[in-house]
Amino acid sequence: MATVELTAENFAEKIGGEGITLVDFWASWCGPCRMFAPVYERVSELNPDITFGKVDTEAEQVLAAEFNIRSIPTLMIVRDGVALYSEPGALPQQALESLIQQARDIDMTEVKAKVAEAQAAAEPAEESDSVTKA
Repeated sequence: MATVELTAENFAEKIGGEGITLVDFWASWCGPCRMFAPVYERVSELNPDITFGKVDTEAEQVLAAEFNIRSIPTLMIVRDGVALYSEPGALPQQALESLIQQARDIDMTEVKAKVAEAQAAAEPAEESDSVTKA
């Protein structure tokens, strides 16, 4: 599968569903980004069941800011709508393939339970004595 251009308009749709999505935050002026691009494309062709997206940080500055992208290239891996990995740096093909295998092997039931637990802990506790007597 060829890579997909990700924009503010299609980003949530492309990464929010079931399955694995890789996101490469890049810019045309970035030397390491240009070196990583052929590796990313090759690996995308070897994994047609995965969505490989690219975010041009120059054209999509709001999206890059939303994900706090400070260094490019930055690779993000999302599975079933949950971000599993986000790190800057160009990777060799073997390292990228290893990360993909790790994303495939993760027990998402366990991950989603931990996410739900963290979200519940972050919500303010409801007061049990909020009912007043008349």
